[in-house]
Amino acid sequence: MLGKFLKPEFDELIQARNWSSLREAFTEMDPADVAEVIEELPAKDSAVLFRLLPRDMAAITFEYMPPHQQSELVSTLGNEELKNLINEMAPDDRTRLLEELPAEVTRRVLTTLAPAELKVARELLGYAERSAGRYMTPEFLTLPGNLTAAEALEYVRTHGQGRETLNILYIVDQKGRLMDDVRLSALVLAKPDTRISDIHDRQLVSIPATADREEIISVFEKYDRVALPVTDSQGVLLGIITHDDVLDVAEEEATEDIQRLGGMEALEAPYLDIRLTEMLRKRVGWLTVLFFGQMFTAAAMAHYQDAIAQAVFLSAFVPLIISSGGNSGSQATSLIIRALAVRDVSLADWWRVALREIISGIALGLFLGGLGMLRIVLWPGREALYGPHYGWVGVAVGCSVVGVVMFGTLCGSMLPFLLRRLGLDPAAASAPVVATLVDVTGVIIYFTVASAILTGRAF
Repeated sequence: MLGKFLKPEFDELIQARNWSSLREAFTEMDPADVAEVIEELPAKDSAVLFRLLPRDMAAITFEYMPPHQQSELVSTLGNEELKNLINEMAPDDRTRLLEELPAEVTRRVLTTLAPAELKVARELLGYAERSAGRYMTPEFLTLPGNLTAAEALEYVRTHGQGRETLNILYIVDQKGRLMDDVRLSALVLAKPDTRISDIHDRQLVSIPATADREEIISVFEKYDRVALPVTDSQGVLLGIITHDDVLDVAEEEATEDIQRLGGMEALEAPYLDIRLTEMLRKRVGWLTVLFFGQMFTAAAMAHYQDAIAQAVFLSAFVPLIISSGGNSGSQATSLIIRALAVRDVSLADWWRVALREIISGIALGLFLGGLGMLRIVLWPGREALYGPHYGWVGVAVGCSVVGVVMFGTLCGSMLPFLLRRLGLDPAAASAPVVATLVDVTGVIIYFTVASAILTGRAF
């Protein structure tokens, strides 16, 4: 927010081409705020301003920029500038950049890396996409288990420069296998002659390199850590994942789920960066499925055309009926998808959820159905619109709303459980899918109830 607040002042300096003042101002700001200022500028100005930054600050600022702007800047940098920038970046941030860049640009970036950094980049890119191996950084500090607390602190002073974090230190054996971790605070407070292997202040928790994004987020939430070690199948320490990386992972996961809730495949790039043809491909699939689903609604309406012909006004309430069911179903599916995601409920709780939603559906249906019935019974000119049996019309509409809303809440709450049981993402039980299912059944419920109540009554 600070970057946007200061942007007018920087605009004046840019227009005056006062580069020395700009450079001085940037060096006094946090890199995150600098990135925010540069992000709001046209491409030609952002490239110039980025070159004003000191070498080490440029790398940190670059990590805070959105992927599309990172790609634009990479294309404007010379080989030497690109080499300096990429080699200064944290390995995990560099890996995410290489994932986002076009293949030809990625190859160019890889050629600029120092041999040691190139080896790290290839190792990280060798892990499966969205796995813990992709998000970890190898810049951590390990300690031999035979050190005393005093020796360990001296070791941190001499070897801790440039590490991702020193809040947590990792104890490994001679083969690099993770034995324990110790907080720096516990190390400082321990007696100087205490062996660090004897400092046990909490349970050791690690993440396998093959763990997916959801598992990463779940472990961090459960154990409330600022960093967690990543190990291979033999227990060898490969890297660490820090809390700032988990925030990025959680944002990506939430974005993907929200997009799926909208009835489409998840986008793999920011909205303005993804090609129009790719966006259409992501959206057309579910729209086609939903379109064919709505054909069943039309078929159901055609099946009851005789009833509609006898009481044309019945068709006027179709949108009211099916929208009530669709809305209640969308509410239920959103609640249950979130509850499953944060583990408020498990698969074994399906029957409890079903019971609650049946009760909720009946209660909500009675309330909405009562409003619909009052609307008909108290409407001016009701006899002219609905005939002499307008009271029974109100009863038919009210009872239909109760049935449709109850079905919508039950369907919306159970579909995520079904998909999770099948091993699929519950977010695929999107609101449009539930609404389409309720549309078809809503028409059937409405005209079945209306026919049963109104048959034999003259209109």
